[in-house]
Formats: sequence, structure tokens, C-alpha cells
Amino acid sequence: MKKITQFLTIAVVLLCTTVAFSQSTVKGKVMDSDMNAPLPGANVVEKGTTNGTTTDFDGNFTLTTKSNSGVIVITYVGFGSKSIAFNGNQDLGTIKLLSDNTLDEVVIIGSGVIDLAEGRQTPIAVSTIKAKEIQEKIGTSDITATLVNTPSVYVAGQAGGFGDSRIAVRGFGQDNTAFLLNGQPINGMEDGLMYWSNWSGMADIANAIQIQRGLGSSKLAISSVGGTVNFVTKATDKRQGGFLQTGIANDDYFKTTLGYSTGMLENGWGVTAMLTHWQGDGYNDGTFGQGQNYFVSVGYKANDNHNFNFLITGAPQWHDQNFTKSISDYLANGRRFNNNWGTYKGGYMTERRNFYHKPVANLNWDWNINDNSSLSTVLYASWGRGGGTGNYGRSSARIRSANGQIDFDAIAQNNSNVPGGDGNFGNGTAYLIRSSMNLHSWYGLVSNFETKLSEKVTLNAGADLRTYYGTHFRQVENFLGLNSWTESRSLRDNTHQATGSPVSNTVTESFAANPWTATFNTMAEDQRIDYDNSERISYGGIFGQLEYATDNLTAFFQGAVSSQSHQRFDRYDYLPQFEDSEKVNNTGYNVKAGAAYLINDDNKFYVNAGYYSRQPYHDNIYLNFTNEINPLTQNEKILGLEAGYSFKSQYFTANLNAYRTSWKDRVTTNSRILSSDQVIGGTTVLAGTQVFTTNEGVEQLHTGLELDVVAKPFEGFDVKGFVSVGNWEYKGDVFTTQRDEDRNVLERVGEDVDGGKVGDAAQFTAGAGFVYRVCEAFSFDADWRTYDKLYSNVSARKENLELPAYDLVDFGMSYKMLLGKDKSNSLNFRVNINNLFDEVYLSELRSANVANPGDTTYNGINVSNQGYFGLGRTWNLNVRYNF
Repeated sequence: MKKITQFLTIAVVLLCTTVAFSQSTVKGKVMDSDMNAPLPGANVVEKGTTNGTTTDFDGNFTLTTKSNSGVIVITYVGFGSKSIAFNGNQDLGTIKLLSDNTLDEVVIIGSGVIDLAEGRQTPIAVSTIKAKEIQEKIGTSDITATLVNTPSVYVAGQAGGFGDSRIAVRGFGQDNTAFLLNGQPINGMEDGLMYWSNWSGMADIANAIQIQRGLGSSKLAISSVGGTVNFVTKATDKRQGGFLQTGIANDDYFKTTLGYSTGMLENGWGVTAMLTHWQGDGYNDGTFGQGQNYFVSVGYKANDNHNFNFLITGAPQWHDQNFTKSISDYLANGRRFNNNWGTYKGGYMTERRNFYHKPVANLNWDWNINDNSSLSTVLYASWGRGGGTGNYGRSSARIRSANGQIDFDAIAQNNSNVPGGDGNFGNGTAYLIRSSMNLHSWYGLVSNFETKLSEKVTLNAGADLRTYYGTHFRQVENFLGLNSWTESRSLRDNTHQATGSPVSNTVTESFAANPWTATFNTMAEDQRIDYDNSERISYGGIFGQLEYATDNLTAFFQGAVSSQSHQRFDRYDYLPQFEDSEKVNNTGYNVKAGAAYLINDDNKFYVNAGYYSRQPYHDNIYLNFTNEINPLTQNEKILGLEAGYSFKSQYFTANLNAYRTSWKDRVTTNSRILSSDQVIGGTTVLAGTQVFTTNEGVEQLHTGLELDVVAKPFEGFDVKGFVSVGNWEYKGDVFTTQRDEDRNVLERVGEDVDGGKVGDAAQFTAGAGFVYRVCEAFSFDADWRTYDKLYSNVSARKENLELPAYDLVDFGMSYKMLLGKDKSNSLNFRVNINNLFDEVYLSELRSANVANPGDTTYNGINVSNQGYFGLGRTWNLNVRYNF
């Protein structure tokens, strides 16, 4: 027994000695390669183990390894990981991490709800823009401008004013592209549209933007015909610190932002807050704007399994607007011409001002149930308040001066001649400025459960619930010298026809077009004009995804089904007992599947397919802005197919994608009551009959190829480029069908539109750019883009009008100074010059008038066409102090 004890003691000592000798100490310093700044909090892990550490405030680390030799892996949020071999005790010196364009580890809240490409192993067509690039390049533009250097993306409408841009992806407009904010759907519930003026603060609060073209990785029961754009906002920062940023730009633009974070405190709480103010005159005449942005995020880490984050953000703003005009008007008055404004009592006044405030709040809860399962939930709400101004009354009472601007003084003088100072819409000669108000309250919940069923199979399942109540009415913004305004109307019954004697209403109150006024005040119902209605839209969807993954093969299947209910309430045009419409319910679904094969670490192929049956939008369910239900609506059918190849190495990456998207069964309908007998399609239809006119049979087929590349030929020099070639056409015939109230077909007229080009987005785009870091503190960059095969934004037709091709070049420079004794603070300078060579180009047209012999033309385009010229050369300068 004694000998056995001695043997065991010797064995234990030898074993411990062996382990001790097998250990080693590895140390080094982790730095940001772009600015040569330390990266505190970087993760350093011995590969194949859970043994690791983090860098200190100066980026230094020391790790006692379990083995005498091996590999350590260094990762940091927003940077590419780096693996370094070690052998024995070793000082690895300075280790520089490169900025990475993926979203690994960026999302620290709601990671199971926010659908990112990194969350799915089967690849998709995707581009990611990180916070650093957004902050550097956004300038005075809308957040949409950050996506211009990605394939198959076209941004238009920028000439309208601050926040008036719109984006098309693979030729599909915003109502056919899904937009998400931290997992929260933000497309308009009524029409699917996006109004970027409501999101003017997005550039300040975005941690990253990821655009997934085509089918995307979204698991929600949402339609993403063109693609899915994920806006991932900042959350509660883990580290203490703050910044002060100020910027100036062309046309007296000025912006200041202040932000601060407590960091994650010992008790698990943390707060990050930010406040912004901006103002500017706008590029075009009469496009002034001003706004604020606030952001507050409160985080709480209860324990290793539960993480909570509450945030609220909003961007109250007002901006004056420019509308499309004929090319001849621009040629006569200059490219910045805008005739929506004038003078009143010696001061500037506009007829067209957008004003809105849309606070958004969400509460995220991440629950790590166990090593295999997790639950992520976001509860959200938004409250929109505001509208847009415009002319109201007799069109002949809108008086213009000799230079084409609105003469408000002359209008007020004309109003002073109105008997009793009371204007009348029906038979008067007066004019005023109205506000078309759009108010909403939107509440929702998205929850996703993820579990590993086995080492190779992962299941996601969840729910998407929303309820929306919107209210629309008009109110007086400025009486222009009138004392009151009277309107008369006949109220409708349950047949939706006007009945009884007209009722009269006189209003005497007005509200200024101000977002803060609209936030806390609502016009009384008896002081509303023209219309006053609301709608309730409720939505419920469930979704699921199965993903199978091995070393070389991955595959997924997704499915979702949703139900929508719609009801309309009209207080203005209906008798009280008939104000509420019938409720309409409809169901839609989508299925997606795909697979990828990994040839080796550098090469991967994938194929994806998806089918959508999408419910019609609310605005197409009720006819002619009444409570009458459109009996002819049906679900739209979308079929998407895509395939791709990706190559990735240390110095070069490339992605090639091919797609084919078919969009069918779009139906729009209006109706009318015949005032007399009419012959339609050879049939005599009696007076009083309701006739439905339906446009149907519109099919779009979008096919294309996309290539994007990134190269790092040598240290300090990065090159990127993209090419997208699309063919977006209408197929077959478009039919206009007239039916009676019993749905009997009276007449069906077809128009051949086969091969007609889809407009409003360039079907060929290409671009190239570079970043050159001259030294650790100074860098400059440039981007070139070309646009071709751009057609007018008109309805389906056989022949469309092609706009001239154009090129744009943007240029920027950055300089960073490290400050303080420990170099922990920095002062950053950034200057951008967009459209460096002041290219003159047409960015969009909304008509397609052909140039005939003898017509006046501009670059081959008939000058009677309506549209916008693109912005000329613009610039901005920003200074940011980080502390």
C-alpha cells in the first residue's frame, strides 16, 4: 500500500510538471490598423479551448496558454478576426486588425430577431455598411445615400428636398422592399411606402445597415420582392465615453451632435444617449429644412442568461419641398428652380412644407435558455404626428408673380374682397394653405425561438404581431387674411351614395406646420376640412426556419403565413350610423428554400428559391377613398430564383449573383355611378348602375447579374467595385376591364406591353472606389459610379423613354489626431465632395413624351417631360471629438 501511495504521488507530480512545461505565456498589443489606435476589450482566445482573455485599455494582453504551441484567435466588434500561431513563451508585438464589412458581433441586442445574413450559413446577395462609413460619407444626404455603392440599387428624388429621396432595389420600389429597424417592420402599413424624412436621424443612430437583395434571410412573414434592408441601431455601449461632432456643408447647412455612454456598470446597467440639431437652406431654391434627433438606450444585463435593452428615438423635422417640373422650366430658370414658394408681407413663405415627428420605442429581451436554445423578443411602438401643406380653394385664386413664384400678398388681397371674410370651397374665389395630416399609433411584437435539434440541424420559429390605427384629415395652416372657411357636403349612406340635404361646416382655427405643435396638439373634429377618416389594420404572422449544416453543405427551408384585417372609419362623408366600413380579412404566405456547397475555405456556390402570395395593401381594398370594398382584389404572386458564387481570401473577395423575379396579378380598381344610360362594350348599361374599372394582368419580370469585389493589394490600400446588369420588363398584355355591380364583364380592352421597360431605376450600374491610408492618421478615398438604361417612371407601356447615361465621382479625406496623455481621446476631421466634376444629368422623369421632328429637346429628350435634374457639386466638412 505504501508503494502504491508513493507511485501515485510521483505520477501526480510528474503530470503537474508536464502540464506546467506544456503551458506558455503569450502577450501582445492589439491595434486598429486604420488609425493605429489601441483596441481595448478585444477578445483573445486559445483556439480549440475556452481559455482566453481581453485586452486592457491600451490594447495590451497577456495569456497563459494550456499548450506550449498552438494558435490564438483575436476578435473585436467591427473588425476581421486574426489567427496567429505561437510556440512557447512569445511576445507577438503589435497586432493590427482590419475593419471588416460583416456584422459579426455588432448586434448585442435582439440578435435572434434582427435578420442578418451572418445569422444564416447559406449565403445570399448582401452588402453591409458599417457605422464608420455611414458617419464619414452621409453628409447632408438621406440615409439612402449610403447604399449607392452597392449593386442593383438606385436612389432618386433627392432633388425634392431633405428626406424626399426614394430607393429601388433590383428595379422594385420601396413598397416592394422590406425595411426593418432592429427587427421591427417600418414600411407603411397602408401602402408599403417609406418616407425618409421620418428617419432623418438614422445616420446618427445606425450601427450598421445591411441590404439583402432578393429573397434575403428574413424569417418574418413580410414581402421582400426587391430585397430587405436592415437598420441596426446603436444600443447601450459597453464602454464609457462620448463624442461631440459638428459639421457644415453647402447652402448654409449646419449640424451638431452630442453623445455619451456610461458604459456597462458593475450593477449591470448602462445608458447611452445622443442629441442632434441640424438646419440648412437646401440645394434647390425654397427647400429649407430643420430638425432634431434624440436617442436614449438603457441596457440591463440581469445575468449571463438575460439581457434587456430599451431605446427610444425620434427625429422631429420640417422641410420645404420641390416638385418635378418640365425640363423647359429648368432650362429657363436654372437647375435649382422651385416654384412652390414666394413672399408674404416681405418675408419668405412656402406652399409646400412637410413636417413630422415619429417617436419609435422598443424593448428587447434576449434569453439564453441553455447552450442549445435562445429566445429573442422585441416589443415596439411608434406614434406618427404631422403632415404636409399645399394649396386649397379655387385654383384660379393662386396668383403668381412674373418670375413664376407664388404671390401670397396678391392672394391675401384677393381674399380680403371675400364677403364677410369667409372662404368657400364649392363656389368661392378664395385660397388658403391647408395641412394634410397623417397620424398613427402602431404597436407590435416580434419573437423568435432558436434551438439546435442536433449538431447539424437548427430550428427557428416565431411570431410577428402588429396593430395600426391611422387617422387622416385636413386642417387650415394659414387663412391668408380670411376669417373663416365654410364647406358643404352631402353625407353617404350604406350604399355609399350621397343622400339628403347638404350639411355645412365652418372652421375658424389653424395650426402651424410644426412637428412639435403636431406632436402635442390635434385639431378638433369640427375644425377639419375636406376629409376626416381613419383605419384599423391588424396583422398576425408566424414563421419558421430549418437549417442543416455540415462542413461542406448547408441547406435551409423557411415558411411564413400571415393574416391581415382591415376596417375603415369615415367621420366626414358618411351619416353617423354608417361611418364604420365592413371588416376585410385576407391571408398570405411565403416559402423559401436554398442550399450552398463549400468547395473549400475560399469557394462557395449557392441557390435559393422563394414564392410569395402577398395580400393587397389597404389603399387598394377600399374604392375611391370611401368605405366601399373593392370586390376584385386578390393576392399578388411573386416567384424568385437566384444563384451565386463567392470567393474569399486574405487579399481578395468576390461575389457573383444571378436572379430572376416574376411579379404577377397586380390589380387596381376604381368605380363610378353612371349618371345616364351608356353603351359599354356593346351593352346598354342603365343610369344608376355602379361600374368597376379594373387594371389587371400587369406582370413584371426582372432578371440580372451582380458582381461585387473587394481587394487589398497592399497594406493601407483597399479597392472595391461592383457591376449590375439588369433586364426589367413588362410581360404580356395589360387589360382594362369594366364590370357591372354583379361583376358581369362589360368590356375588356387589352394593350400589348410585352418587352416594355420598367422605369425609375437604372438597369445597368457600375462603380469602383478605393481607400488609401497615406499614414496612420491620414487617408483619402474616392468612388466612381455610372448609370445607364434608365427609363421614365411611368405606368406599363410598350415603349418607354430612355434617359441619357451619366457618371458621378465622390471624393473624401480623413485625418485623425490622438489626444490626451494616454492617447485615449481623438479629434477626427472629414471632408466630402460629392459629384466632384459637377456632372449635369437627369436623375428621373415622370413622363415619357417622345421627341418628334421640330420639338425642342435637351440631350435628345423632349423638354416638355417632367422630372428632376440631379444635384450638382456639394460638399460637407465634419469634426468629431471622441472622449
